[in-house]
Amino acid sequence: MANLETFDAVVIGGGPSGATAATDLAKLGRTVLLLDRAGRIKPCGGAIPPQAMRDFDIPESMLANQVNSARMVSPTDRTVDMPINGGYVGMVDREHFDEWLRERAATAGAVRRVGTFERIERDSDGTALVCYRPGQGRSDNPSEQVRARAVIGADGAHSSVAKQCIPGSEGMKFVSAYHEIVRTPPNGGVADFDGTRCDVYYQGDISPDFYGWVFPHGDTTSVGVGTAVEGFSLRSACTELRRRAGLAEAETLRREGAPIPLEPLPCWDNGRDIVLAGDASGVVAPASGEGIYYALVGGRLAAEAVAEFLTTGKASALKNARKRFMKAHGKVFWVLGILQRFWYASDKRRERFVSLCADPDIQYLTWEAYMNKRLVKARPGAHLRIFFKDMAHLLGIVSPVSSQPSKNAARNG
Repeated sequence: MANLETFDAVVIGGGPSGATAATDLAKLGRTVLLLDRAGRIKPCGGAIPPQAMRDFDIPESMLANQVNSARMVSPTDRTVDMPINGGYVGMVDREHFDEWLRERAATAGAVRRVGTFERIERDSDGTALVCYRPGQGRSDNPSEQVRARAVIGADGAHSSVAKQCIPGSEGMKFVSAYHEIVRTPPNGGVADFDGTRCDVYYQGDISPDFYGWVFPHGDTTSVGVGTAVEGFSLRSACTELRRRAGLAEAETLRREGAPIPLEPLPCWDNGRDIVLAGDASGVVAPASGEGIYYALVGGRLAAEAVAEFLTTGKASALKNARKRFMKAHGKVFWVLGILQRFWYASDKRRERFVSLCADPDIQYLTWEAYMNKRLVKARPGAHLRIFFKDMAHLLGIVSPVSSQPSKNAARNG
């Protein structure tokens, strides 16, 4: 095996997490192989906060659109608009955004290779052997191997690296997501459609435990749904969502589906030379389903942990990826998990949840936390007011806000 290619790190998976890890390690002068399957586009609303742009040097030219408001739609078709004052939510098309990230990794010095990961074996000296099928993964292509001092598994929610190498990964919980990319209608072509606004549908027949979305990406729009309920027809729900959004007749450009993790795995490394990142480690925010920012962060932290491991030889360094992520974001994930389990449990609760979104304090704290990924300390009184308002809604002391009904209100009588 001595004549095999040897890399300091092999990164398996070229999404935001894997590409970021490869870029960071290559910039440190490490030899890196970035292995990614061809033709993979993850179904994703495509939202990316300004903090991600700042932290990961992403130029505004990569944005397909900038959104300046969100509209929440309740089970009775009441709507609450949440304007973003002084900020925006960026929208990216994953087909182009992910490729740009992979190209950036190559520019930094990583070796890009198209192939399908198969398994991890061990050389006679214990070094990891990454076995993969090159090209499009055709069965008649012979497998190849490379040696890796460290491996980063960034190969998605159904990570083969995790299943083979990381204890406890078989217990990961998922939301199944499905979306259709449609051509954005011309200005005025659809009465309720706004190309600068994200629409979020909290309606049980669209999703019994998550939500449906209409996210404009400039020339295209992502219309999607998610659920963890087995047997629920995502495609039928998406068809109905398109009808309600006025996009039933819009040209369909592509359809995609994939699992979205519900919570971080309890362990991200094998205690030896392998660590997970991105969806493979479960870092998608509950309730919101936000994944791009946390994938970028997870990739960077995995790269830092691997760099420390390569320098010191201490496998314990790999645990720092999860430790640092949970220290920075664990509390937010915990709170969002509670929010999802409670407020998404029934249409009655969803109705009250949407009414809460009309509150100015909640809107301010929500957008500040989303855009800047930090706790808001400037207005501590707002937290106290929100607590009491939350309790009032939980106890049914107040009625849902009578916001403007949407054009589909007649559907519910």
